[in-house]
Amino acid sequence: LTGAQDGSVRMFEWTRPQQLVCFRQAGNARVTRMYFNSQGNKCGVADGEGFLSIWQVNQTTSNPKPYLSWQCHSKTTSDFAFITSSSLVATSGQSNDNRNVCLWDTLVSSGNNLIHAFTCHDHGATVLQYAPKHQLLISGGRKGYVCIFDIRQRQILFTFQAHESAVKALALDPSEDYFVTGSAE
Repeated sequence: LTGAQDGSVRMFEWTRPQQLVCFRQAGNARVTRMYFNSQGNKCGVADGEGFLSIWQVNQTTSNPKPYLSWQCHSKTTSDFAFITSSSLVATSGQSNDNRNVCLWDTLVSSGNNLIHAFTCHDHGATVLQYAPKHQLLISGGRKGYVCIFDIRQRQILFTFQAHESAVKALALDPSEDYFVTGSAE
């Protein structure tokens, strides 16, 4: 799965030189993040205009339409994570009202699918990591802060400054004992 500054999103197979599917054509907002869900049957694409779009991967048409597409953040959606069986999605980004980390239910109509919005990260959240064993979300922000959220209780557990500049990467070890942050500095 490839995404570009021009907004195009294409899927390739290792053994074939041509693309299998073009999910988005050039001319859309720049792609900020892409993932497959854990089952591998869906892919999601976040973009610089605040949208998240999700497609079924097993499409037979060359230019399929997303089965879900909604504006998660008013400025940009920088990262997202499929939670559980991908019916729950967490997003990070930048919104005018500082609701920069959100939980969404994809099985509910788009007008009512926001489950919870966390007010955090002045100037936006840049990265997001889901810890399934502990049911936690870890987010990094533009000002170097890290927030840890309990998604069951829908509350922020911890906030601390990890860096002087924007957090650009988060990684979680498989046992979920540690996480690592990387920054723009």
